[in-house]
Amino acid sequence: MTKILLAEDDNDMRRFLVKALQNAGYDVASFDNGLSAYNRLREEPFELLLTDIVMPEMDGPTLLGELRQRNPNTKVVFVSGYAEDAFARNLPQDAKFGFLPKPFSLKQLAQAVREMLDG
Repeated sequence: MTKILLAEDDNDMRRFLVKALQNAGYDVASFDNGLSAYNRLREEPFELLLTDIVMPEMDGPTLLGELRQRNPNTKVVFVSGYAEDAFARNLPQDAKFGFLPKPFSLKQLAQAVREMLDG
């Protein structure tokens, strides 16, 4: 079963994402901030990180940087209400990631996750 690490500080959004991903057959570990997600990432590998950009304690781009040092093969999808290019210019040039703008549908979520895992 594909393991997804989810970092999302909005409780309602996090519950929605966990339920949707579990219903799609994924094993999901969810956290309400980037630092907690990072600590779990240090314990075990995940195939995909699905993360918000702006979170307390550690933001999504910082979490991506830490992830790349530990497990560069983990795929990453950012979810955010911010424009993609507004934060992407602060990421390393070679950073590969998916981006899912909020609000999104279950279909868009499933497609973004599948494309990133398959790509």
